[in-house]
Amino acid sequence: MSIEVKFRDGVKVDAYIDSMVIQTDQSVKGGGEGTAPEPFTLFLASLATCAGYYIKAFCNSRNLPTDTISLSMDSMYDPIKKRIGKFIIKIYVSMDFPEKYDQALIHASNVCAVKRHLSEQIELETLVVRV
Repeated sequence: MSIEVKFRDGVKVDAYIDSMVIQTDQSVKGGGEGTAPEPFTLFLASLATCAGYYIKAFCNSRNLPTDTISLSMDSMYDPIKKRIGKFIIKIYVSMDFPEKYDQALIHASNVCAVKRHLSEQIELETLVVRV
């Protein structure tokens, strides 16, 4: 996958992926105007929505209703490592949702591609390319 990044006014940075544009900005506190999510916020949202996608796909494959299912994700900061040390995803289902699927919902959320990449040792190569 190739992503092209372009800069706008202030500290706004846009990512172009195929025909889509993802706009980012920094908070006012961070020197921006707060007009779009910060890149790290998008990263966190990608983890939560990816888990949501796999939960929805699991339910759809079994004709289970999803209109009463939601999820939330909290992060716990590790002050020693100076980064997030733990994510907690809570899947909310209605009281009449079949309990026999609880572990399957958890498993579905854990096969999320974003989550799987968090636990991998990924090499990041950065180059300067003159055009």
